[in-house]
Amino acid sequence: MSRNLTQPDPKRAMKLNAFDRLLTIMDELRENCPWDKKQTMESLRHLTIEETYELGDAILENDMEEVKKELGDLMLHMVFYARIGSEKGAFDVSDVLTEVCEKLIRRHPHIYGDVKAEDENVVKENWEKIKLKEKGNKSVLGGVPGSLPAMVKAMRIQEKARGAGFDWEKKEQVWEKVEEEMNEFKEEFNIEDESRIDREKAQNEFGDLLFSLINYSRFIDINPEEALERTNKKFIKRFNYLESESKKDGKTLSEMSLDEMDEYWDKAKSL
Repeated sequence: MSRNLTQPDPKRAMKLNAFDRLLTIMDELRENCPWDKKQTMESLRHLTIEETYELGDAILENDMEEVKKELGDLMLHMVFYARIGSEKGAFDVSDVLTEVCEKLIRRHPHIYGDVKAEDENVVKENWEKIKLKEKGNKSVLGGVPGSLPAMVKAMRIQEKARGAGFDWEKKEQVWEKVEEEMNEFKEEFNIEDESRIDREKAQNEFGDLLFSLINYSRFIDINPEEALERTNKKFIKRFNYLESESKKDGKTLSEMSLDEMDEYWDKAKSL
């Protein structure tokens, strides 16, 4: 039995009205707009992925106005899929919301049942165990989507393995594994050895090194995807500065020496 753990929300009626308005607009667009009438789940799929990445960008930039806009776009997509589902006689938005509510209740027995969970790790482990039973997967890793980007997939694989009790005990052990993989990679790709390397073996060792680094990031509570994207953005910002400032000085990147470029780069780092 669920318990009401939240305070009354004085804006609940306003929120429900806003959602009802979105449903109404979606119905009107689906029935009257030539573009909306043509859309299918398949045609919307790539647009939804794009919107998800745009939301991720807004979150990394800590731009709350953009986060709000992108959440609205994603909400529209969810309602769109639900409308198409209802047209197919498969499900409607109430089925979608009812199912996710029931799932949340099932997967939080420490809130809606008698299970005790003192910390988030126990919550995650319980979640994965319950999820495994629900989906009937023969493997703990069976629920990891095959189309996930490699780094995100590595994170999910490691999290699911941890939920099954397969994990390192201490971060020091994980770092030893990182160093071990680094040494193995160095053996396959020695910078002082000019002979031709076995590229497939080097690639395998490099993959093992990345996997171990991602594993270590989990132990020190760093999201590797977010960390890398922040570095990407930092590099883009500094490189844009290098381009714009050197151009102001009448210089062309292709004709500049690396030392000249480094002068601008060092200035960009101080911004």
